[in-house]
Amino acid sequence: MQLEMIGITVLWIFLYGYLIVASIDFGAGFFSYYSMLTGKDHIINKIIDRYLSPVWEVTNVFLIFFIVGLVGFFPDTAYYYGTALLIPGGISLILLTIRGSFYAFANYGARKSRLYMFLYGATGLFIPASLSTVLTISEGGFIEETKNGVVFHADRLFTSPYSWSVVFLAIVSVLYISASFLTYYAYKAKDFPAMEQLRTYALFWSGPTILASLLVFWGLSKHNPEHFASAVSIGWMFGASFLCFCVAVYLMWKKENLGLSFVFVMFQFAYAFFGYGISHMPYLLYPYVTFQSALTHSTMGWALVIAFIAGLFLLIPSLALLLWLFLFNAKYVRGEK
Repeated sequence: MQLEMIGITVLWIFLYGYLIVASIDFGAGFFSYYSMLTGKDHIINKIIDRYLSPVWEVTNVFLIFFIVGLVGFFPDTAYYYGTALLIPGGISLILLTIRGSFYAFANYGARKSRLYMFLYGATGLFIPASLSTVLTISEGGFIEETKNGVVFHADRLFTSPYSWSVVFLAIVSVLYISASFLTYYAYKAKDFPAMEQLRTYALFWSGPTILASLLVFWGLSKHNPEHFASAVSIGWMFGASFLCFCVAVYLMWKKENLGLSFVFVMFQFAYAFFGYGISHMPYLLYPYVTFQSALTHSTMGWALVIAFIAGLFLLIPSLALLLWLFLFNAKYVRGEK
């Protein structure tokens, strides 16, 4: 396997990890605020708090690895994406700061403040929406290279149907993934009222997730026909994603094997996410930047590969230990310690 393929594969794995872990976190924030509005916070907030307490600090590790690795492996991306991501990237940083302040003051009454809870819930939707613009911009049509440098057409981004379909998919996917996991987590805690409430959320958001996926495919066919044709050529991956979705929803509906149901949710997004990445090759930014043209010097590249693979093998056991000590520790899940 060539260096650029190893590099982008490792980075894509980190980004997929962020997709799953951050989605649970972001969705939990929205559900916390929504439950406060509907007077159901006493049902699900204990489960959400027990999950978030040990996890929120490590969520952004995946994102940091990806950003540093992307610029390290493919330096040209900084030149092309720098201007384009100034607005959405700045918004994302502000929202992450607001979200971080909520966690910092959570033990000082922030969880009882309607303002803080609103910000907590809103950032859970706006952060994935703003971050999703990176994938939209990578499809081309929003960045133009001229003799005076790179020009970003923000008006095209905000008026593009494809752009808004990706934002819609990012939001509903976050809610679907989060509700699916928290349903299983409530089941592990034997908190059946919370399980039933979260199961309702998971089933409710499953439909919009599939609808948003179809809208993204439709938007892609209009915006970037070349990428759409490449995606159709590996349609089996997206078919497998839909099959995993059907199994996950069936198990959730039947209240059977809720842990296995969430595993199928992860497979659903793994097939779709890696299928998208494969069909996007060889472009990092259509049509200006490819994996080959943007690759760093081979010596630096191999050093980064070794460092990131080592980081991956360090991060995965650390997360497994975190899961074992807290998330799937029977006494901790049940609130006994």
